[in-house]
Amino acid sequence: MTEVSISTAAGVFDATVAGPPEGRPVLLLHGFPQTRLAWRRQIVALAEHGYRVVAPDQRGYSPGVRPERPEDYRISALADDVVAITEELGWTTFDLVGHDWGGAVAWWTADAHPGRIRTLTVVSTPHPGALAHALRTDEDQRERSRYMIDWRETPATENAMLADDAELLRTLYAGKVPQTSVDAYLRHLSRPGALTAALNWYRSGRPERAIGAVDVPTLYVWSTEDTAFGSAAAQATGRWVDGPYRFEILRGAGHWIPEEAPEALNRLLLGHLTGEAGAGRDPGPRAAN
Repeated sequence: MTEVSISTAAGVFDATVAGPPEGRPVLLLHGFPQTRLAWRRQIVALAEHGYRVVAPDQRGYSPGVRPERPEDYRISALADDVVAITEELGWTTFDLVGHDWGGAVAWWTADAHPGRIRTLTVVSTPHPGALAHALRTDEDQRERSRYMIDWRETPATENAMLADDAELLRTLYAGKVPQTSVDAYLRHLSRPGALTAALNWYRSGRPERAIGAVDVPTLYVWSTEDTAFGSAAAQATGRWVDGPYRFEILRGAGHWIPEEAPEALNRLLLGHLTGEAGAGRDPGPRAAN
């Protein structure tokens, strides 16, 4: 694995690169409160199978792309970052993978730039349309998402999360993320401006437009113990995919699938990339161990 800087009009993104330069390109998008480190097990597996893998620290997480205004973190800007990064890399088409907030960015990118995306893999995060409907109709999902309202308060949220050696921030990982990774995330987010930038994703306001159904081969992986996303939105996500679709459920796993269940995710991801999953329309879930 190599650490690189990727220069775009928005700024400079820090990234990890692995795999042969001529390999099929795959872009990995992390979520909150993590960094590209969350993908380390997937980076290794993909590179070993000949893929060219790039995992950037996204807007706000890379110091070189850290605007101060919350509105600069709107989903359209985050999707534009994906296009800008891949254009700088010389990728005309690529496989896109996202988890948590990175999953939301992946959905929006696939909607706005379907011709660029060879396959889409989203981990944990339901399609934004399915999530919006669940927030209107499902009390369970409203309760799960209530934290997003609280986190819009600033600087109270930052102060609370970082108080007492970041005790509150540590609890978000629920003991499911390796301690070495938690320590690395907290070091990163404790730097001046980093946590505010990460929280600005929640403070950026509503999307400027409605999202539609995506039309690219899609794998959606959800886990039964996810505290952020309930079954209503997960089960409804297939209605928002017009292309080949596979819905996989990891039973007993929580929200942090890339680190909590890396072997299971790697198996599903590699299968999807080689066409074993998503080859046909399958809106029904399957349990994966």
